[in-house]
Amino acid sequence: MYEKQKSLIEYRGASDTSKCSNSLVKPDFVHELYLIEHGASHIAGVDEVGCGPVAGPIIAAAVILDVKNLPIGLDDSKRLSAKYRAVLYKDILMRALAISVCGLSARTIDRNDIRKCSLEAMRRAVEGLAIRPCHVLIDGCNIPPGLSCRVDAMIKGDQRSISIAAASIIAKVLRDRMMAQAGAVYPDYQLGKHVGYATIVHRKAIEKHGPISGLHRYSFSPLRKRIVGDGNNFVSS
Repeated sequence: MYEKQKSLIEYRGASDTSKCSNSLVKPDFVHELYLIEHGASHIAGVDEVGCGPVAGPIIAAAVILDVKNLPIGLDDSKRLSAKYRAVLYKDILMRALAISVCGLSARTIDRNDIRKCSLEAMRRAVEGLAIRPCHVLIDGCNIPPGLSCRVDAMIKGDQRSISIAAASIIAKVLRDRMMAQAGAVYPDYQLGKHVGYATIVHRKAIEKHGPISGLHRYSFSPLRKRIVGDGNNFVSS
């Protein structure tokens, strides 16, 4: 009984400490170990990438790590260089017990809204895992509806849990590669550099060449404003 209480205190303490914004705080496996100690066998970390860009899909990944073969050096994908992310991406692929990815297109995002698409992509990623998780740790504060297992939403989860960090790396690397491929097809937009975000370069390219049907999100500003102002030139998908 004492050991269980001690573990609960350590778990809560680690969670509270990890909420700080100190960049030196790294994700760990404490949350997962607590759940394993209390009966969970397979724990999935889930994260999505691509809510903010005005072009490209939203990508969600779910990862179940092997407690006996954990990757080293994981962190929030946004805090890693592209080169190091690629190294960790390969390491996660080799070590993870199960990985599932779901992408929703710009057209799907336009037909719905980005929050719904974010939750749906994460739900599909979890449901697509070859191993059914006993527990899911999701980055953020919202839980996707319809999941058949226990779920914890963790604010800044990619900086607190290495399972979520692993998912963020998988999603980020895959999405960046997709945008680089799109950039090769549409070189005028330099999509490989800004990966769809509304940078000055990207905005100028849209002003000059117009948005790309099926790739740009017509429901997002600045495209939404352009459609409202000059709807004859741009057709929302």
